[in-house]
Parts: sequence; structure tokens; C-alpha cells
Amino acid sequence: MDYTLIFKALSNETRLQLLKWLKEPNKHFTTNAQHCDTGDFNGGVCVGSIQEKAGLSQSTTSQYLAMLQRAGLLEAKRIGQWTYYRRNEEALRELAAWIKRDL
Repeated sequence: MDYTLIFKALSNETRLQLLKWLKEPNKHFTTNAQHCDTGDFNGGVCVGSIQEKAGLSQSTTSQYLAMLQRAGLLEAKRIGQWTYYRRNEEALRELAAWIKRDL
């Protein structure tokens, strides 16, 4: 894990909020939101639904999601023309353990 990259990603309030929303996607994204519940990628939310909730431009939303993904905090899956994102819970557990152990 690149902890510097992770903390850079988390240093932006909006990116942090995106992670919080994706913790409980059914609570934070309307029933009209596009969710990915296929096989091995349950809980993913479409970029368009994330953008709508965040009130950001498409390019800013994509940049924020890409940074969180590069940091290892999000996973993405492309299905057709749609890209879905969900939290990488394993990476978040590893980060929490590292903070508890080493900081």
C-alpha cells in the first residue's frame, strides 16, 4: 500500500464523502441510481449516479474516482458503456490495521 497516495486521496473532503456514501450505497443513492449487483461485483454504483449526488462535473467526478482507485480504496468494473465503483473493503481494513499498529 502506498500510504502517502492514500492520505492524499483522503485529504479532499469530497473524495472522503464519496467513500462514505459508497459504504452504504443503498442508503445514499436513490432507487433510480444504477447499481451493479452482478455476480462478483455487488454494491457498485454507476459514475453517473455518483456524479449526480455529488453535484460535480463529469470530469471532476471521474478524476476523484480515479484517484481513489489509484490509491487502492475503490474498485471499478466496466459493464458495457457503464463503469461502476465500490469500496475496496480489504484495503480499508488493511489501512485501519496499519494506522492502529504503526501510527
